[in-house]
Amino acid sequence: GQRRPPSKMLRLAAQKLLRGVATAAPVATRATFARPTFGLNRWKTGPAASPTEISDELLAKLGKLSTQALVDGLWVMGWPPAQIEGARSLAKGMKCVGRAVTVRFVPARPDIASDKPGGEISPEYEAFELCGPNSVIVMASVGPWESVGGDIKFLRLMQRQVGGLVTDGSVRDTDTMIGYGIPTFSYSTTAKQGPAAMQPWECNGVISCGGVTVRPGDAVIGDQDGVVVVPAAVAQQVYDIAHSREEIEEIVKTQLETEKCPPGKYYPFMSGKIKPDSPLGKLLTSKGVKF
Repeated sequence: GQRRPPSKMLRLAAQKLLRGVATAAPVATRATFARPTFGLNRWKTGPAASPTEISDELLAKLGKLSTQALVDGLWVMGWPPAQIEGARSLAKGMKCVGRAVTVRFVPARPDIASDKPGGEISPEYEAFELCGPNSVIVMASVGPWESVGGDIKFLRLMQRQVGGLVTDGSVRDTDTMIGYGIPTFSYSTTAKQGPAAMQPWECNGVISCGGVTVRPGDAVIGDQDGVVVVPAAVAQQVYDIAHSREEIEEIVKTQLETEKCPPGKYYPFMSGKIKPDSPLGKLLTSKGVKF
């Protein structure tokens, strides 16, 4: 049979399709995917900070506990490890406590260096201006031996009276940094400059530092044993468990000094699971301690 000519609508649709093929596709950028215009917002990034805020009162109480007690508290709750690996105090006796303000570095590349904000609005300087006595700036390096900064850069943190500086990288100008009085915890010290290896890219986003996730507003506590991150979402629960463990451990140590017996009689123990008829349970009951 004879073929029927295509309708006008079909001809227009075919012409439109051909024009679309001939037109070069735009280059995909981060913005292209970050703000979809269809259906569900499937590429959206979650909030950087937890909706739960840590009060000054709770922050101070967390700062009075040891990092060991805080690690134990999170362990009892089944949360992931929270100690920033390799971050050690720059000088003996340093201790820090504060809410996290974060900076993320990325490996150096010419376009990264040219595209990031520069001068006073560079991401790390933006973060500095968010800091104060109840803040700890946490800087995620690209490597343990790369420098996140030194005396000139961190002079501003001293002026801001920052509560501490933590990094899984290294710092320069050690003597001056100690003189600044900023409680500083780093993987090591170095004489190298940082810009050749990495660039600051983001202020106050979620970062990975020393193998630990850090969100802005999390509690960061550092002492001679290391640095621990307490998620803001569970800070009160962690404090309650950790404080109770410290009380029980003091009772156990006192008893061991008196009784002079193997520690295994009373230790270790799992918070919330101490049996009343166990040696530790009976000891705590005799002291009027609830467990």
